[in-house]
Amino acid sequence: MDVPFVWIDVFAERALAGNPLPLVPDADALSDEQLRAIAREFNQSETTFLCRPTAPEADARLRSFTPAGVEVGGAGHNAMGAWIWLAGSGRLDPGRDAFVQQIGDDLLPLRVSTVDGVVRVTMEQSPPRFPGRFADREALAAALGLPADGVAPDGLAADGLAAHGLAANRRPEVGDTGAEHLLVPATTREAVDAAVPDHAALRAVLAAAGGEGCYLYTTAVDPSSGTHAYARFFNPTVGIAEDPATGTAAGPLAALLVRDGLAAAGSPVVIEQGRSMGRPSRIVVTVDGDRVALTGSGVVAAEGTLFL
Repeated sequence: MDVPFVWIDVFAERALAGNPLPLVPDADALSDEQLRAIAREFNQSETTFLCRPTAPEADARLRSFTPAGVEVGGAGHNAMGAWIWLAGSGRLDPGRDAFVQQIGDDLLPLRVSTVDGVVRVTMEQSPPRFPGRFADREALAAALGLPADGVAPDGLAADGLAAHGLAANRRPEVGDTGAEHLLVPATTREAVDAAVPDHAALRAVLAAAGGEGCYLYTTAVDPSSGTHAYARFFNPTVGIAEDPATGTAAGPLAALLVRDGLAAAGSPVVIEQGRSMGRPSRIVVTVDGDRVALTGSGVVAAEGTLFL
């Protein structure tokens, strides 16, 4: 059986940047065992498979697997890459710009536009939830390979706010707009870059916190950069050492920044990620009440065929 695939660099304006996504169209004939084996073969943070929807109101159903064989939900780069390819391949009705994607049990609306040949996708995520905070800052810092003062302390003194770009109640907490991730504030950009996680220890911390992955971020960024936060993402629970652009983590982080007054509701929140991996990415999220929308583009970098 010949299985075509494409390779999309998401959150990128050129090939070999952003977050790489292997995509397998027309994957209904593949078994779950084959889906997991293909994801292991590509060995990227996620591999996405396009399937026929089971919900009548959906236009496409997406299934995404990590190299460890774990099926993951949420609408991040996994979904954005699929719709970038669908738009560029001519599979979408050119008279439409609004669609619905099925991911697990979720039906999520999105819009697709093409301007000057560039496909831009805006996807709605699930309404934001913040189910709990994590109090053991020392254990978390140790798991990330940071000194205790690398993670922002609770109740940072008012005179330290300007220096760190942090709200007084900034502390690690789980955020969810489709996947639960532990959002961990670092004091500086240098602290974010210095992290060298102990994956076993971080798995234990994430299990205790109730989060799937860890989004280490700082809001202490250069105002002229046009960004609100600088971040790295680690998810040892599903076999991802580090991810260069994580939409399912950027969504809840943007919602948290809007909630705490560090970004404006209804305006784009820009998060930089992936620079430490040599794949710089800028993720744009708009939060307005319960609506969290992720916007981005990308490029098809390769295509080929698996011979199974």
